[in-house]
Amino acid sequence: MAENRAEVLAGAAVLAAAIGFLVYAGQETGMTSTTTGSYDLTASFRSVEGVRVGTDVRLAGVKVGTVSALELNPETFFADATLTVQSAVQLPEDSAALISSEGLLGGNFVELVPGGALDVLPAGAEIEDTQGAVSVISLMMKFAGGGGDDAAPAEGGAVE
Repeated sequence: MAENRAEVLAGAAVLAAAIGFLVYAGQETGMTSTTTGSYDLTASFRSVEGVRVGTDVRLAGVKVGTVSALELNPETFFADATLTVQSAVQLPEDSAALISSEGLLGGNFVELVPGGALDVLPAGAEIEDTQGAVSVISLMMKFAGGGGDDAAPAEGGAVE
């Protein structure tokens, strides 16, 4: 009897831990619905490489929202992103949205850079100042290629 009781308690502990991990994973990936107290903004990027639905939206390194939708605009061939941002974050009209990297091996996230305007972006507004993802591979290829046309003139030489 004591063995059965120990097995049941161990099974219950494993089940509780598994449920706890699932809840935590759902919150971290943005799969849980925390839409109360938030509003949507849109932004159009040349490239959203490394960004997907559920990617963090950060302001000063602090998560303030998530990417809630991505779709290709057939007219501009840019990626239109919908950003769900916490209501407490009121961004100035001239704010910017950048796709930033956490490092060489880290993932990408959307970084909000507040502007200096007095008026704030209303819900549903578009952030017009955007910068897409920078491909690390293309940067490495430019570096390995020797610079090409970007080479500086020799010391004492004049630029024509």
